[in-house]
Amino acid sequence: MTIAYEWRGEIDNGALDALHAEGFGPRPAQTDWRTRLHRHSLGWVCAREPGEDGEDGRLAGFVNVAWDGGAHAFLVDTVVARRHRGRGIGAALVAVAEERARAAGCEWLHVDFEDGLAPFYFGACGFRPTRAGLVAL
Repeated sequence: MTIAYEWRGEIDNGALDALHAEGFGPRPAQTDWRTRLHRHSLGWVCAREPGEDGEDGRLAGFVNVAWDGGAHAFLVDTVVARRHRGRGIGAALVAVAEERARAAGCEWLHVDFEDGLAPFYFGACGFRPTRAGLVAL
């Protein structure tokens, strides 16, 4: 199955809510992803299964690229549907995000993640370890 990758692809709030819940657990309320992404993001990448008759296909993966309006972009919410994991879709999402952030003039692409995802980000995606800090709010 060929997966299509779209920069700033059309977002269906319900489909992204479902994918997000599959990857990170359910949220208490529905999210207006369209408004949030357009307001706060440099862009996002959607991975889609092929659709029928020219329609958009089912959402297979997603990553949000937030930014500071200058040199720094940040990966947020990288997620791939369970049925598609282990096929390189996550790494391809990150590669498109990196390409588009570079094209927008960003100099750095940041990501934070849980320890179990280190092989993905350091191995498959080419990130390198850095020191960082975090405050839970």
